[in-house]
Amino acid sequence: MKVKDIMAALPVKLLTPEAALDGEIAGGYASDLLSNVMGQAQPGMVWVTMQGHQNVAAVASLIGVAAVIVAGDSPVAEDTLSKAALNEVVIFSTELSAFEIIGRLYELGVGKE
Repeated sequence: MKVKDIMAALPVKLLTPEAALDGEIAGGYASDLLSNVMGQAQPGMVWVTMQGHQNVAAVASLIGVAAVIVAGDSPVAEDTLSKAALNEVVIFSTELSAFEIIGRLYELGVGKE
């Protein structure tokens, strides 16, 4: 599955239109604790969080996640989007709760081997 397939299948809004959407998704990870994400998430994963500050873009870039989904209609700061654009990080937002969006990702096959 590719990042663009998430956009087509789920109620998400692309916040970084300049980012490439053809990356392959290797799995998923969910956490709001950045140190946890840095230690556990892997390149190519979709990261689900409720955090919208600029460190999210920095961590996503450092790890090489395929995309970030900010759940629960949480606000995403403009400096986060600027940093994401500089580092080619895909950021989506959704009104769905983290629980709901993770369930839908799993239904699509993310995380199933």
